Amino acid sequence: MKIAHYRDTPPDTVGEEGACEITIRWVISDKDGAPNFSMRVFEVAPGGYSPYHSHSWEHEVFVLEGSGVVVQEAGEIPISRGDVLFIPGGEMHQLKNASEETLEFICLIPNPG
Repeated sequence: MKIAHYRDTPPDTVGEEGACEITIRWVISDKDGAPNFSMRVFEVAPGGYSPYHSHSWEHEVFVLEGSGVVVQEAGEIPISRGDVLFIPGGEMHQLKNASEETLEFICLIPNPG
């Protein structure tokens, strides 16, 4: 069992091409013995964003703080504290901070393999 405060996990800069002013904390992963899923906490500075991308796996997202938009092929959808998102595999997506405060969200993904 792991019990920890998420801020005890140091943030890493998201270095993917197309990312701007966003960090990630791998708070639960296979390194903790979690065989199926990883939990990550992202912090997006004002004006920051994740890459516009897709991949084969799904995302489950819970917005902890702030507000922004999810960019998808059909346009932008506003998101804010307390919102939940299900992003199916293969769907183009990007999360942008459209506010003056940090956008913080939890994102769950399946572990590889």
